[in-house]
Amino acid sequence: MSGRRRAVIECFEEIPCNPCEAACPFGAIRIGECITSLPQLDAEKCTGCGRCIAACPGLAIFVVDPEYGASEASVDFPYEYVPLPAEGSIVAAVDRFGKEVCKGRILAVRKLPSYQGTTVVSMAVPTQYADTVRSMKRLGRKELES
Repeated sequence: MSGRRRAVIECFEEIPCNPCEAACPFGAIRIGECITSLPQLDAEKCTGCGRCIAACPGLAIFVVDPEYGASEASVDFPYEYVPLPAEGSIVAAVDRFGKEVCKGRILAVRKLPSYQGTTVVSMAVPTQYADTVRSMKRLGRKELES
C-alpha cells in the first residue's frame, strides 16, 4: 500500500447493511441501491477520518496510514475486548486470521460516545506490515495482573 491515510474495507458478507455509508461525512463509501451490495470506497474522497470504523457492525473497516513515520505505518482498528491496551504499550500485532506477525506500539485508544461502544485503537507497526496487520492479540490474564 502506498499513499496517504485511508480506509480499507474488508467486508465480504452480502447482507442488508449500510452504517458505514451513513457514517462517512465525505461520501467516500457507497453501498448503492441494493442494500445487500458490498461497500465500495472512493479513495479520492476518503480522508481517513475513521468514522466508519466504529460504525461497521461487522468490524470490517480499518484505516491505514502507510507513511505514518519513516519506517512505520499506522493501523486503526475496532477493538471490543477488555482490558483496553494502554497508550505506548507494545503488543502483538495480528493479521486478519489472528496470527501474530510483528510487534506494534499503541498510539491512541479512542472510546467516544459517537462510537456506540466500539473502541478504536491506533497502532504503529513496521511499514512492511501495513497491508497485513488488522488488530492486536487480546490481552490475557498476565497483562491484567501487571
